[in-house]
Amino acid sequence: MRAVVIGAGIVGAACAEALTRDGIEVVVVDRLPVGSGTTSRGEGNILLSDKAPGAELALAQLSRRTWLEVGDLVGRESIELEEKGGVVVATTHQGLGSLIAFADRQRAAGVTAFEVEDPLVLEPHLSPSLPGAVHYPEDMQVQPVLAAARLLAVAQSRGAQFRSGVEVAGAVTDAHGAVIGIRTTTGEVIEADAVVNAAGTWGGVVGERLGAPVPVLPRRGFVLVTEPLPPMVRHKVYTADYVENVESSGEGLETSCVVEGTRGGTVLIGASRERVGFDPSLRVDVVATLARQAVAIFPFLADVNLLRVYRGFRPYCPDHLPVIGPDPRARGVLHACGHEGAGIGLATGTARLIADYLTGSRTTGPDAEFAALLPDRFVGARPASESVEAS
Repeated sequence: MRAVVIGAGIVGAACAEALTRDGIEVVVVDRLPVGSGTTSRGEGNILLSDKAPGAELALAQLSRRTWLEVGDLVGRESIELEEKGGVVVATTHQGLGSLIAFADRQRAAGVTAFEVEDPLVLEPHLSPSLPGAVHYPEDMQVQPVLAAARLLAVAQSRGAQFRSGVEVAGAVTDAHGAVIGIRTTTGEVIEADAVVNAAGTWGGVVGERLGAPVPVLPRRGFVLVTEPLPPMVRHKVYTADYVENVESSGEGLETSCVVEGTRGGTVLIGASRERVGFDPSLRVDVVATLARQAVAIFPFLADVNLLRVYRGFRPYCPDHLPVIGPDPRARGVLHACGHEGAGIGLATGTARLIADYLTGSRTTGPDAEFAALLPDRFVGARPASESVEAS
């Protein structure tokens, strides 16, 4: 069997590794070098803490296990894979009650979560005015570009090809309508038994070109990077309203506080979300808001210099679930996109699902557990190109 994987970000690279592990011949194509799109704009989150019970949490639990397997395969240090844990803080007593109730639901689904009356025990530099927190020791972090490069390198060592500078124009089909390859914008045909749409924020456009449109839209976000510091933030720390903003469908600006340290000593500060198409403009007011929110929970940041700001586009789906699996409208097409800000964390589990769908294996568990992620739910969806223009 031969598969073409469209996209060399973290999801595409993970798919290439998983497919070659199962003996499938793979060609990865992308317009850009490995990890150059949304992957290069991510914080490297591998989180259980921000997901409610359901298909996405099940995928996150699968992904956490498979990320540890990847770490054993390529070396955890080589991709900066850390089991650092997460701390979700409440800024009000009412918010603390909601946070604890959310954690109770997660625990019932198998997530490890501990209520913390004094968050300073875990993070000594937090504001002492915070009423409480929940500790999620299973949350992890990875360096996403390093991980994408290493996963693709493993796939290449097994015979996979990677072709940069290639843009997909459409699908090639047989007399029965089954996809038997792709056609590039230069007119070249690359034959395949299966085509995996792992094109990130462009997943909707690529899906449309393959005859299988899914409503994946870009959602812009900014991340602030401080000057290098001594270790000051031990975990991934965010405020409880982050989960609500992730699940929001609003087109307008939403911000919540996310703070995380890196191996290099810099501190990453987020997170903002807004639907503005692929507009790359920098909004100084958003940067100022994120900085104020970070200082409110980590007062020491008021005296720290900002090194740079970067922006990226997350692949957003209206129902906040990724699109993973075979498309019933185009036999031979499988989607692996629409993860929004969770693509790095969910990449390895997504890859295992794609491999299972292609090989007929059941290594990931019962099909029903992940049925909510299938593209069937978007049959008849409006083409993504129309949605992008409208936004």
